[in-house]
Amino acid sequence: MSRPDRVYVTEVAPRTPSGRAVATVVGDPVTVTAQAVCDGHSLLSGHVRWRPVGGDWSAAALAVGRDGDCRATFTPSAPGAHEFEVVVWVDEFATWRRDLPLRAAGGEELAPELEAGARLLDAVVTHVPAPDQERVADAAATLRSDCKESVKVAAGTDDALAQAVAGTVPVGATVEGPFPFRVDPELAVRGAWYEFFPRSEGGFVAGANSYERLDAVAAAGFDVVYLPPVHPIGTTKRKGRNNSLTAGPGDVGSPWAIGSPEGGHTALHPDLGTFEDFDRFVAHAASLGVQVAMDVALQCSPDHPWVTEHPEWFVHRTDGSIRTAENPPKRYEDIFPLNFWPDDEADRLAMWAACRDIFEFWAARGIRVFRVDNPHTKPLAFWEWALADLRTRHPDLVFLAEAFTAPPMMHLLGEIGFSQSYTYFTWRTGADELMAYGEELAHAPSAGWFRPNLWPNTPDILIGPLRDGSREVFESRAVLAATMAPSWGVYSGFELGENRPASPKNEEYADSEKYQLVERDHDDPDSLMPLLARLNRVRREHPALWRMQSFRAARVDHPSLVAYTHRWGDDVVLVVVNLDPSQVGEATVGLDLWSLGLPTDAPFTADDLLTGESWTWQGAENYVRLDPAERVAHVLALHRA
Repeated sequence: MSRPDRVYVTEVAPRTPSGRAVATVVGDPVTVTAQAVCDGHSLLSGHVRWRPVGGDWSAAALAVGRDGDCRATFTPSAPGAHEFEVVVWVDEFATWRRDLPLRAAGGEELAPELEAGARLLDAVVTHVPAPDQERVADAAATLRSDCKESVKVAAGTDDALAQAVAGTVPVGATVEGPFPFRVDPELAVRGAWYEFFPRSEGGFVAGANSYERLDAVAAAGFDVVYLPPVHPIGTTKRKGRNNSLTAGPGDVGSPWAIGSPEGGHTALHPDLGTFEDFDRFVAHAASLGVQVAMDVALQCSPDHPWVTEHPEWFVHRTDGSIRTAENPPKRYEDIFPLNFWPDDEADRLAMWAACRDIFEFWAARGIRVFRVDNPHTKPLAFWEWALADLRTRHPDLVFLAEAFTAPPMMHLLGEIGFSQSYTYFTWRTGADELMAYGEELAHAPSAGWFRPNLWPNTPDILIGPLRDGSREVFESRAVLAATMAPSWGVYSGFELGENRPASPKNEEYADSEKYQLVERDHDDPDSLMPLLARLNRVRREHPALWRMQSFRAARVDHPSLVAYTHRWGDDVVLVVVNLDPSQVGEATVGLDLWSLGLPTDAPFTADDLLTGESWTWQGAENYVRLDPAERVAHVLALHRA
């Protein structure tokens, strides 16, 4: 029988509800908490050990409160899979040191206690760091010497001695763990994304418009250029313009209908250029400080090589034909979904490996960011295995989940390894629901592992006030998306106010770029790109906007206005947005000055980061006026005057 634990350690956090790895970011502190319970009145000590999986342990001291509340903080410095343990023990020397002055004050005979202390020091002297061993040995000798009793008490309770022996772990310490956690690169939590179709811009060939778009997007402060699938497109059941079931001779088809005799997910569409062209494009982006994000859609056109090479990887109907993709009443005649659960286990393993190897192929070409199409329609077990396996070789990978589905699924995708996710922001348009959603994203239990990426629009979604909306609506949605959360993105055409719906009922664009090439006038003087650039500059310059947890809704007494704050140390940002472009919004914004670190009895300054204007405010209630003809929002830096 092994030696039983004397100390019980419970309620260890951080952990996800299912016990999977929580995620943090390089440079962000990780706070571990636990509850330690032990019989008697002895003092407890402990530490948290952490390491990259398979690496060397580091340790941080565990503060143990009187009620057994434990807390420690450490900061990982590299991305990848990590683990931590909580180690707690009965600290006999600290208990002896606490009690010795009390015994002396009570008039007890101290000789036995002094010898007990010396023996405790004897037991640890060879385990403390070499520079401290002489101090510990000298203290033990003093406790046994002929010095005055007061000198011995002072020697035994010396702070430097206590520091020297602190952290010495005795045999029988309780070890709880290990618990997994993942360290991601900064881009996993903070970044500005811009999506465009390279086929509409001439592909990856040097001198094509794609290079001009890349330069312009980088100049506007975007961190990621996201490309829809760039692979060969099938011709069988190819969709025509506006999702027509009949394609004409010049129709280019949907890039999500992946695969033709020219190749599948690891091939480039020949109209876009060669792999050498692609590599130069990615290298040019990197020289501008921009990451290229690839779209991975695990589905095939009827012409994908896998259809003939591995028919067992697809769902077959009773007549032997392969079932096309559908989400009734929607049907995608040009796409075959994969069957992730074939009857034969060998088929499953081979197909899962082939899907994982798609990511591996593009990672080998320098791609570090992936937008994953509809991950909620594939097995969670596949993603948990594949993402963890990929990160063993590429710990800096970032995965964005395109999962507009039920919250439990979205949150679990975050638990099992996705870096961030699309959200319901696109559909949140009213003041109350926007602020409630911001508070949920920032402070719900799921905020520990579900990281949002806010998009006002996507190629699939034209919704809410953007449909036939004014320029001012686009401005307000951009401000909201860029300042509510650390990650945000727009689909090309947003800055030009593209907003014509395909019909009154669905969310699609008329003349959708998903099915045809689109020409745009990016030199349009009414383009919102200068506003997007200002927003991205503000985001980079203000650490208050770098983490979702800093979001706090503020009071505002107007039904069409929203107000919220972010704070990081002395950096305080207040955002006020008018959601109604048809009326002037005048209101009083109420601030919790104490929580924002602002003076309650003196003036402070409000600097508009979009316009350069500045006002002097005082007190918790301050007036704002947003006339959409002049501005739809304030993005204000608040600081002491």
